Amino acid sequence: MKVVTAAEMRKIDQDTIEGIGIPGIVLMETAGSEIVRAIDCHYPAAQRIGILVGKGNNGGDGLVIARQLAHAGRDVHIFLVSSSDSFTGEARTNLKIANNLGLHIEEALEDVSTHIKSHRCELLIDAIFGTGLHSDVREPISTIINKINKLSTPILAVDLPSGLDADTGNPLGTCVKADRTVTIGLPKRGLLLHPGAELAGKIEIVDIGFPRQVIDAQNIKVNWTTEKDAANWLPSRTSASHKGSYGRVLVIAGSTGMTGAASLTSEAALRSGAGLVTLGIPKSLNAILEGKLSEVMTLPLPETENGSLAKSATQSILEYAERTQSVLAIGPGLSQHPETVALVHQLIKENREQGLELRLVIDADGLNAIAQAKELILLLGKEAVLTPHLGEMARLTDTQIPTLAADRISAAEAFTEKFGVTLVLKGAPTVTSYPRGEVWINSTGNPGMATAGMGDVLTGVISGLMAQKVSSANAATLGVYLHGLAGDISAKAIGVHGLIAGDVLRAIPQALISLEGN
Repeated sequence: MKVVTAAEMRKIDQDTIEGIGIPGIVLMETAGSEIVRAIDCHYPAAQRIGILVGKGNNGGDGLVIARQLAHAGRDVHIFLVSSSDSFTGEARTNLKIANNLGLHIEEALEDVSTHIKSHRCELLIDAIFGTGLHSDVREPISTIINKINKLSTPILAVDLPSGLDADTGNPLGTCVKADRTVTIGLPKRGLLLHPGAELAGKIEIVDIGFPRQVIDAQNIKVNWTTEKDAANWLPSRTSASHKGSYGRVLVIAGSTGMTGAASLTSEAALRSGAGLVTLGIPKSLNAILEGKLSEVMTLPLPETENGSLAKSATQSILEYAERTQSVLAIGPGLSQHPETVALVHQLIKENREQGLELRLVIDADGLNAIAQAKELILLLGKEAVLTPHLGEMARLTDTQIPTLAADRISAAEAFTEKFGVTLVLKGAPTVTSYPRGEVWINSTGNPGMATAGMGDVLTGVISGLMAQKVSSANAATLGVYLHGLAGDISAKAIGVHGLIAGDVLRAIPQALISLEGN
């Protein structure tokens, strides 16, 4: 599903009105009708409803909602947060209609919470600001927002919580904290990025008839991964197949004290459908990992005195990967021993210089290694996938974490444009950026997944999907969705507080079943 900036949404609205000829008043009426349906669905018992109305188009939507709710027999109170003579366009037209119908209208201003309490409102509709807000909320509306946020009355926001930056998800001074947001046409970036996602509450998208050709003409690059998207990328299986039909993964991972990362990545590659998985580990850890892993093969390799992989393992790894045509997953638990760092550098160089064209997934200490020689990223090629969290991304880009966090989408886009790889920028939400310019915001996952080992599982899932001949870009986006879905399935069963990476690993088959059903 396409995700828009405020400017893209305005252009879609403008082109629909001016180019196609659908009047703005018709779009506003349709938007109001769709939001009333949402209110009927989610708040059927709410009879006394307060609607906070601004002077712009968002307020116009609110006035349509008020009229239609009143027509259906609800007790509606309209609270104008701007003077009535400041309304313009379709909002002014709908205010005139509301007045002509004798609807209850008050210019509430700073005393809005007193009015809401006196009318014993059971639901508040926030229709103050939409996507047109670009500067901090000013008085008296900032005070109004702060007061309604302190009430216990549930709030449904129209299109955006008022005061939210539609593009970044950051509050503009102050912002309504909604229980539910019904957004019009397409989701806005700010609704999916934190803290906007939390301020918006549950998000619902309503279609008001923007023509498909108008949306397509915008060439929108940012998407929200839906269940339908993920199901479309899922690799198929045939009855006449064998383990070799579903590819191989060679995981280069682990060091003394970090066998868990290697184990989780290897098992996740198998759980996501790879036919065969081999784990390349320091030879002294072989017995430990053979005991931990029944279905994963092991490849004991030369090691350093500290129990990490030695640079001399380079040729053995490349020869094995080339001979078996394996996807090469590098990094979980490797350590940052100088010789292990040199191994990672050499693997990347030799893969390019020998023309092997191995497909690489690089995570954790693999990323820390290339952060010390960033020019190597240019040697990875468009089939490579990098999976940094914000700390690793900061090291790769020499950028401060707060700067990256403030605009995750732009940070990911800039990286893929510069280096030509697929980037999975992990976090809440995870953003996946393709070399060809597309960006996908993930829609699954939960706070319980903020624990050790989750990234190792994700690396395995992406690698396993790539082994099944899913393109690197699609495998990254599908892997992120599948990983989050497995986390959601686990959280539903055991809660978020005790969730661990092994729970997500075990839930991957259930997540696959869910997608196959779709």
